[in-house]
Amino acid sequence: METGKAEVHGAAEGLRRQKVGVLGAGTMGSGIAITVARAGHPVVVRDLSEDRVEGGLASIRKFLDRGVERGKLSAEKRDAAVSGLSGTTELEALADCDVVIEAIFEDEALKAETFGQLDEICGPETLFHTNTSTLSVTGIASGSKHPERVVGTHYANPAPLVNLVEVARGRLTGDEAHRRTIEFVEGLGKEVVLTKDTPGFILNYFLVPFENDCIRALEAGMGTVESIDKAVTLGLGYPMGTFTLLDIVGLDIHKAVSFALYERLRDPRFAPPPLVDRMIAAGHLGRKTGKGFYEYERAGLMGT
Repeated sequence: METGKAEVHGAAEGLRRQKVGVLGAGTMGSGIAITVARAGHPVVVRDLSEDRVEGGLASIRKFLDRGVERGKLSAEKRDAAVSGLSGTTELEALADCDVVIEAIFEDEALKAETFGQLDEICGPETLFHTNTSTLSVTGIASGSKHPERVVGTHYANPAPLVNLVEVARGRLTGDEAHRRTIEFVEGLGKEVVLTKDTPGFILNYFLVPFENDCIRALEAGMGTVESIDKAVTLGLGYPMGTFTLLDIVGLDIHKAVSFALYERLRDPRFAPPPLVDRMIAAGHLGRKTGKGFYEYERAGLMGT
């Protein structure tokens, strides 16, 4: 849920192609899959239903097509990324992956259980990455028989556009898994920030309460959506307005992240304001539904 400089990345020279599994075909999972595929790695996206898998793959292809249209990606790189992309509903399809990146619902027990299942499917050298930024990497890793290979990799959102990944090691993460993870992430063209296994890591610890403050300011009539975004970009120097970013992330995701952090930190600034619930009830989740704080001509991943 963070902003940053938009770039088009390529795989770092000399690093081998690795098969990567991505768990979750939603906004975050699809964004990570785009990032990995664009760097030259074959990617298999797994979700619970065929509809969700196909929807995620369609969003990924559409985003890559738009990159070509806008001159930010060559047609050759787009074709290579798409040719290495596949989808599945079966965990077993990830058996030969070198890296599995989990981007499923923010539920520690569910994530831990998933890694326990992957223990029985993947080889002993497979790296397990969790994209959580609100839950304990150590707690998630407790579901695995090999917690030493579980590493936190929080991709700043939107993942294909922001040049940053937070890497957090759990209490039992091994040195080799940590080293290989940093090498893999840097090979995607990303900058790595090392952080402790604490709620929110660095980015969301600061960003989520700020986003909620902006929503409260809107509720209080301190400014409009447009004027608050302009103040944030021109006055504070942020590359993207708060409401623009929230529309990309999705109000449903923002609510889930906010509550998860509030439950752990008990700071009222992390609790989402009432307007968030009203927008969710109206189906105004952001870009993916065509309307959030702004209205969009088309619904889809990051405006695709």
